[in-house]
Amino acid sequence: MDLPMRKPWYQQLYFWVVTAIAAGILTGALWPSVGVALEPVGTTFVNAVKMLITPIVFLTIVAGIGGVDSLRRVGRVGVKSLVYFQAGTLVALAIGLVAVNVFQPGAGVHAHPGELRLSGSAAQYVQSGEHQSWWHFLTDIVPSSAIGAFADGNVLQVIFIAVLFGVAMKAIGPVGRPLVEGINRLNTTVFKILHYVMLAAPVGAFGAMAFTIGKYGVSTLASLGHLIALFYGTSLFFVIVVLGGVTALMRVNIFRLLRYLREEFLIVLGTSSSESVLPRLMTKLERLGVRREIVGLTVPTGYSFNLDGSSIYLSLAAVYIAQATDTPLGIGGQLGLLAVMLLTSKGSGGVTGAGFIALAATLSTVGTVPAAGIMLIFGIDKFMSECRALTNLAGNSVASLVVARWERVLDVTQVNRVLRTGSAAPAPAESARQQATVS
Repeated sequence: MDLPMRKPWYQQLYFWVVTAIAAGILTGALWPSVGVALEPVGTTFVNAVKMLITPIVFLTIVAGIGGVDSLRRVGRVGVKSLVYFQAGTLVALAIGLVAVNVFQPGAGVHAHPGELRLSGSAAQYVQSGEHQSWWHFLTDIVPSSAIGAFADGNVLQVIFIAVLFGVAMKAIGPVGRPLVEGINRLNTTVFKILHYVMLAAPVGAFGAMAFTIGKYGVSTLASLGHLIALFYGTSLFFVIVVLGGVTALMRVNIFRLLRYLREEFLIVLGTSSSESVLPRLMTKLERLGVRREIVGLTVPTGYSFNLDGSSIYLSLAAVYIAQATDTPLGIGGQLGLLAVMLLTSKGSGGVTGAGFIALAATLSTVGTVPAAGIMLIFGIDKFMSECRALTNLAGNSVASLVVARWERVLDVTQVNRVLRTGSAAPAPAESARQQATVS
């Protein structure tokens, strides 16, 4: 059996995305005004992808539930996913707390809280966060309007509607089977539309990167470089050591998995949005051998409940503000922050300024760290959002493998074959060995 021919490197999407990112950085650095003017190019591409996210999440979850042999299994997969998500969030938050206490990037800043003035978007985010309680994500799950959940792009609410619809469709038995077939066909059509949209990924990455560099400049990076470097380093440690350790237990190489998803990582890097590759990620995981019903349940819910990068950011940012404003914050206070962030970090996927809103909600709930300190890191948030999105993507990829393995439906041999060769089909020599064994 011949392996499928790979496209030449210059025809692959990752090459054009890398080229576009490099061109965007140069444009923003050399001609800042041009870079700022290119903002609509990046936001239009992201919006084009986001308009398909809620339909894809709905159709995928409904199809996944419809394809499961029993509702009991749906509940089991859902519970296992949430257990893993919460464990991952706890580890990410704890690692962030350890890193910020060891390196103390805010020590020596000595910013006076009374002199910090909230303005612009930062003030709006803090205002939104102050009106949210630690339990808001529980009440926000239920939408006031089914259509409104799709119109607002609220992924968490769409998940709630999709689960109800899928369970009801499964419960009515044979009457619901035509609906499952129709959902699968509609899903295929929407994914085809997404394929057309993704052809513009290099253009979107160019516009988004040019705007970021042109608007904020390299000088912004240098001014708070210590905090940015600590965040990227901590996230890299989490991906390689923590997630790498998890995949190693499954006998899967984390570096091969990251390489397999390189196009998705590059698109996220260029657009600062992990949502831009949600459908592609689900397709890639299915090619690895993860069953569609598991991918359909774990990936969309992971985008609201499994935000490892956002969790690291929350713990780093909260303690950094305390250090920078000379606010006393002992072990007890930090553990209190961690407990609140276990909840405030949930349900923020797809919301503009979600990281800042969650941070403001945490600081407002605890009350020991001044929320106005958010202004200290507002200027570099755009540079940190890329790392949040990249880490979230890695975490959700591993989560699907873990749940599939937990359900004992993951063929590790096939996973490694795809990661090694790019094809799910056995190599000729391996196929011959398998046939000889059967004979």
